[in-house]
Amino acid sequence: MIAWLALAAAAPGQTYANPVDLDYRYNFEQINEGVSYRTGADPVIVPFKGAYYLFLTLADGYWRSADLVTWRFVTPSRWPAEGIVAPAVSSDGERLLIMPSMTGQGAIYGTSDPASGRIDYVVRRMPVLPGAVKSGFEDSITGDQVPPGPWDPDLFRDDDKRWYLYWNSSNVFPIYGAPVRFAEGRMTYGSPRKAFIRLDPDRHGWERFGQDHSGTLPDGTPINPFMEGAWMTKVGGRYYLQYGAPGTEYNSYATGTYVGASAMGPFTYAPYNPVGYKPGGFVQGAGHGNTFQDLHGNWWNTGTPWIGYNWTFERRIGLWPTVFDADGQMRVSTRFGDFPQRMPTTRVTDPDSLFTGWMLLSYHKPMQASGSVAGHPPSDAADENPRSFWLSPDAAPGATLTIDLGAVKTLRAVQVNFADYQAGRFGDAPDIYTEFRLESSRDGRTWRPLARTGQPRRDRPNAYVELPRPTAARFVRYVHGHIGGANLAISDLRVFGTAGGAAPAAPALIAATRAADSRDATIRWRRVPGAVGYNVRWGIRPDRLALTYQVFADRVATGSAATLPLRALTKGQGYHVAVEAFDENGVSPLSRVVAM
Repeated sequence: MIAWLALAAAAPGQTYANPVDLDYRYNFEQINEGVSYRTGADPVIVPFKGAYYLFLTLADGYWRSADLVTWRFVTPSRWPAEGIVAPAVSSDGERLLIMPSMTGQGAIYGTSDPASGRIDYVVRRMPVLPGAVKSGFEDSITGDQVPPGPWDPDLFRDDDKRWYLYWNSSNVFPIYGAPVRFAEGRMTYGSPRKAFIRLDPDRHGWERFGQDHSGTLPDGTPINPFMEGAWMTKVGGRYYLQYGAPGTEYNSYATGTYVGASAMGPFTYAPYNPVGYKPGGFVQGAGHGNTFQDLHGNWWNTGTPWIGYNWTFERRIGLWPTVFDADGQMRVSTRFGDFPQRMPTTRVTDPDSLFTGWMLLSYHKPMQASGSVAGHPPSDAADENPRSFWLSPDAAPGATLTIDLGAVKTLRAVQVNFADYQAGRFGDAPDIYTEFRLESSRDGRTWRPLARTGQPRRDRPNAYVELPRPTAARFVRYVHGHIGGANLAISDLRVFGTAGGAAPAAPALIAATRAADSRDATIRWRRVPGAVGYNVRWGIRPDRLALTYQVFADRVATGSAATLPLRALTKGQGYHVAVEAFDENGVSPLSRVVAM
């Protein structure tokens, strides 16, 4: 008999999968509209005194981790009643500084002991932002005036211990920056204050708003894209001023960067943009996060994937390995970025080496449930779409959801992604926690324990379970215990492992054609029999295909050739592209690399 794996009580995991397995909080902002959902956005992870601290929008606190895998929520001693949105968090070596987004004279908080939750004031009342107009008067801005703020701030401390502030979120105004100084409980603005960068969607295809950079709202109305979430990183003497664009509501949300030789610029658009980009797969969207270096010297980039079922800004967070090449190129690897990845415990130079090779076994596999509500069948829990879900008639213990993998395969990990359907919760509470168990079977008749939640109890909206050993099974069954919301809904029961066969053959790349509008291209390749999906990979060098668009085989045009429109290119910039196929056995070699 296989011993139970207690999810929360086990030793720290060796792998992780996006969205990050975190007890995301129920949002309170739509309480009067009755719209209930868990969310997390605008992440900042900061290493401090041998641990990692994670801050999110509207979380009423923050999280601590020793390994970037298991996170514990910390309830602070002091926190603003209205919550904190898109905070700047930075360390001066002795304490963490926590600066909320603000449109007026708010406070900056700090702590020298974040593990305890003790929070003090660093600045009780901010000075007026020089040149800022009052909220609601943005349309009247002239000359040297700026919008209310600082909103979406970033506090950056340079090697010489000087501080700089970058800020703004707008589809009209740029990102601004200024030197600042802290002394005797005050922060003062220095000079010069600069308007650094603006979006240029007419040239940068990826900066166009909308699904796959359509440039419009869903009803076809054109809209200017948004630039937000400034973050500064200094590596090798270069200053990387990063930003999120073009809008958090779609799969196109990404991170870009400008690069300069000083903290106050000037900054030059990086030709390899975007750097953090994930428009395809289960997790979609990678914009508005931060970049940090872990305790082993590895770089990471965080971001804000989009769900958007209950509310436009229903989101999660993602974590992806990052590299700064010797020539200065910043690369965020989102290849298989929602499949299990290894969490390194030493320095790693190749982010692709962190991919476990555990493949998705559950895509469109037959599903059965103890019951379901019309319009939300069990099959919706195997479609790799976080906006569709199986809905159980009730949330009583014992409800089941079972997947048939079609044959006995080697299981390595399971991810249970819960959906919020009329959850009725608008904040944290003692009864908001997740309990379930997983069972496996070879024949669908004899069941064996696979995993279960354990102590301490916590909420698990995106519960990721790395199995303690490879397990041979054809069926996986979820057996319900408890959730905090009123309804049991599962968006996807994702099973990872290997099917034991040969990896697929390399696709034959037919063409990569730039359109008359060179922000757009069409990639065409021969279908690979049995492929579950493909990764279209491109970049500005043939040996550095840094960007990935993952697409499932049944979601590209029918016929012998598969086609992907790619709308994220920069006018005047050359690229190289290749395609790889994947299935339940593994990943193919790359196709030939062609210029486009």
